[in-house]
Amino acid sequence: MYREQIDAYIESQKEQMLEDLAELVKIDSQRTEEKPGMPYGEGPAKALETAQKLMKNYGLDTKNYDNRVVTGDFGPGEKELDILAHLDVVPVTEDWTVTKPFEPLILNGNIYGRGTADDKGPAIAALYAVRAIKELKLPLKKSVRLVFGSDEECGSSDLKYYYSVEKEAPYTFTPDGDFPVINLEKARLEKKFQADFGVADAMPKILSLKAGDKSNVVPGKAEAIFAGLSDTDLKTAAAETAKDTGACFTWESTGDKIILHAKGTAAHASTPEAGNNALTALLCLIKRLPIANSEGYRKLCALARLFPHGDTCGKALKVDMSDDISGALTMSLGVLRYTQEHLEGIFDCRAPLCATEENLTEIVRAALEADGIKMESGKMKPAHYVPADSPFIKILLESYERYTGIKGEPLAIGGGTYVHELERGVAFGCMTEEVDNHMHGDDEFMVIDTILMSAKLFADVIMKLCG
Repeated sequence: MYREQIDAYIESQKEQMLEDLAELVKIDSQRTEEKPGMPYGEGPAKALETAQKLMKNYGLDTKNYDNRVVTGDFGPGEKELDILAHLDVVPVTEDWTVTKPFEPLILNGNIYGRGTADDKGPAIAALYAVRAIKELKLPLKKSVRLVFGSDEECGSSDLKYYYSVEKEAPYTFTPDGDFPVINLEKARLEKKFQADFGVADAMPKILSLKAGDKSNVVPGKAEAIFAGLSDTDLKTAAAETAKDTGACFTWESTGDKIILHAKGTAAHASTPEAGNNALTALLCLIKRLPIANSEGYRKLCALARLFPHGDTCGKALKVDMSDDISGALTMSLGVLRYTQEHLEGIFDCRAPLCATEENLTEIVRAALEADGIKMESGKMKPAHYVPADSPFIKILLESYERYTGIKGEPLAIGGGTYVHELERGVAFGCMTEEVDNHMHGDDEFMVIDTILMSAKLFADVIMKLCG
């Protein structure tokens, strides 16, 4: 009924939408050290401040929840719909080629920059959906709320705080996923592990190893420092490992030490097959080196055996499994720190509905402990599932099909979206299957036409639920 008005309005606001998005993308909103009044550091707080300013400028009633979440309300009556998006981002590398991560650039119909796809671009699409309804004075019977958080990439403690004081809306979606709609998110087994051992005197030996910062990212870089190792031995092993893994190895000598760098390709841990894990490639190389036998070295070799390069489905751990509804299990070794006396790391597993504590958690625990590596206690995070035949799913698919002309079917994913903990929440946009947005990787981008379409689509859904 209101489609022509909404579509025309969104198209007329294209340049302003991109300016608002660029303003958010310029903010490095990675979580950093807590500061007074800034629980996730300066960057996330600044992103929330900027988003709240935009919502106020466009006439929404806003509220800041202790610099963890900001909200923007519009419409009369009871709240019917929450739209959740997050403004924090994952770490960046120096390997961007199109632009720098926090210098947004429009090129060939895309906008590049960290957060353009995950999740600042989708947040702007949601904001402009509400703005369109407000400025066109379209009739609503109930209200809609934008909920913009700032800690999704590090565990969503922002939403835990928010929902400790607010109730879940009757309907909730987040544009922190894919079209047409995600109704199933796999279980997650994200566990730390560690081991202690004595300092080895025999040479050659590994002095330290460092890879990864966050468990939900396949590490694109890794570094190790060796003592007593010859350049010739390293050159031969590196060439063989590069051929086998596709990773790149470079090194430099400082005194009697060699600092080695491994470079792969970063990716989201829910799709580890899309990346090239620099950490597992480095472990593969270490196994080929003539390192003196020691307890610490044996622990690294055990990790190389349990998390072999290219094994993204847990075969070596004997936990590979799948089901028809949710697909196959994925496994990623994301973080590792090694010194001469200690190692600690984190793996990230996304598990189908058929996974249990017995056939997954305890199997992995036993495999690690068999090699003297202790895994932290605790159960996996349960899967999130909203049945495909629910009225809400049907409404979302109707709008999707209306705007795309494509028959939509609910999706199951390994990633945990921003609504994983919400009983009735689903992910609705903004990614499309045919486009690799380099989410969590270098040169992240968003197709501008997809941002515009998403804003129109979201407005359509708001009118159906609240109008």
